[in-house]
Amino acid sequence: MFQQTIKNFTINFNNLSERKTVSSGDLITGHISFDVTKEIKINSITMRLKGAADVHWSSGGGGGRKRRRQRKVYSAKVDFFDLKSVLVQQEGAVGGTTKLQPGTHVYPISCLLPQGDFPSTFHGVHGKVLYTLTVGINRPWHMAKDFVTELNFANRFNTNQPELRAPLSGSNNMTLCCLWCASGPITVTASAEKKAFIPGETVKIICEFSNASSRTATPKVSLQQKQVYYDRSKVARRRILKNLASVTGQPVSAHTTDVRTEIMLTIPSSAYLTISNCSMLDVDYLIEVKLSIRAAPDLTVLIPIIMCDTPVNSAPPPYM
Repeated sequence: MFQQTIKNFTINFNNLSERKTVSSGDLITGHISFDVTKEIKINSITMRLKGAADVHWSSGGGGGRKRRRQRKVYSAKVDFFDLKSVLVQQEGAVGGTTKLQPGTHVYPISCLLPQGDFPSTFHGVHGKVLYTLTVGINRPWHMAKDFVTELNFANRFNTNQPELRAPLSGSNNMTLCCLWCASGPITVTASAEKKAFIPGETVKIICEFSNASSRTATPKVSLQQKQVYYDRSKVARRRILKNLASVTGQPVSAHTTDVRTEIMLTIPSSAYLTISNCSMLDVDYLIEVKLSIRAAPDLTVLIPIIMCDTPVNSAPPPYM
């Protein structure tokens, strides 16, 4: 069998970034290796570099034949690039073959990612952005065997923009009513030291609370990921909100003012990068600072942030 003749296929890359990502315009180099258990003939070894995105979801339907007929399906797909090359091919006449002897075979690879504003790799509930490198071993009278490796592609936008380094803040307030009585004001002010972060980084959220009510309030900080999918017409859309991480702070006692605290929230290292340059999906992030009070609506402050591949230093404090 073909699977038993060629074993232990691996692709090894050179000079990847610290986060093992590639980006537009990068030269990918390395080598492939595989073991051959007996002498075989091959026509060629080919390489294919592809980037594409697709989304798919449905609405309506459910149990029963009539409901299934009422189900609507939405989808969209786009190819960013599809590049093909030959690593090994018999010289001379088309259709010639090369003999591979038993043992380990190693071949260098080199390919250039095209220039372009392509979205970062993403796997979501209703769609994905996928970049792959496929090596195909083609043998006479055999079906071609493809070995597919997914590339972690990062859209490296300009992180020197001042707005990415500047602090962000927001505030909100409310009063509680019980019959004819109204509580004193409850206020939340929250700030982050900058707007852009990388996966795995810890965010310091500075919170200021005032609780003039008669009830204890509990603060909670969460990282929310918002996924929005669009069909071909961009008329239909599907929105998904995911909570990626959360931290609960110390309760704020009743009738207290000017409570200041710092809450540290670590972004999961598996978080995907922000996507705003794809026609069929968006991926955004929000830090939600919430003050929960029993038998009352939550008091919430939302801080939008950007997830990028390159570390961004916060702006230095203004000169005093």
